[in-house]
Amino acid sequence: MGKKVIFEDLGRIRYKEAWDYQEKLFEEVIQQKLEKRDDKPQYLLFCEHEPVYTLGKSGNRQNLLITRSLCESKNIDLHAIDRGGDITYHGPGQLVAYPIIDLEDFQVGIKRYISMLEDVVIETLKSFGTVGEKDEKAMGVWLDPFLPDKARKICAIGVRASRFVTMHGLALNVNCDLSYFNYINPCGFTDKGVTSMQKELGREVDFQTVRAVMKNAFADIFGMTYR
Repeated sequence: MGKKVIFEDLGRIRYKEAWDYQEKLFEEVIQQKLEKRDDKPQYLLFCEHEPVYTLGKSGNRQNLLITRSLCESKNIDLHAIDRGGDITYHGPGQLVAYPIIDLEDFQVGIKRYISMLEDVVIETLKSFGTVGEKDEKAMGVWLDPFLPDKARKICAIGVRASRFVTMHGLALNVNCDLSYFNYINPCGFTDKGVTSMQKELGREVDFQTVRAVMKNAFADIFGMTYR
């Protein structure tokens, strides 16, 4: 019997709205944990965002290569946020997953949790014939990570945890417009590329199929059941 998790698909949503909703659920889970409630809710949120750059708490603003006013003119939101990691891009055609779960209930630490998120993406990609890999020196999921001229990132990961409750999560590039990454040094890297499932497969990928595969991968790897 897996750990029960409430699954919600938020659809396409502006980053700030989703962040506020995450914060609300995050505080709720922590509060119920402090009250030692056995039946506290836990969540897995899926969504797509309108174009946005997010800068993590250890991020360097210089990795944003355009001005704030240019972001505004291109209708790209910009937020400094409380997850780990540097700068990244979210936008339409990218599948974003936010687990708000108590790691103690799943009996894993934060390092193992991040590895499991990478496993979820690797399993998802495998269903489409794409080989994703880990790089111990760089969080996320990569293609050809150990070939310097070819290494490219297909999924970014950045998390926050307090009292072993998580928020933020992962962003898998499915059919997104990769040109937005030209305006940043993604995750602080200047020597590695980014890619998407669409670019690797040479065709648009059915987004709902990717969503269903990833939802199943979360259930398998974390031992979740949905309600």
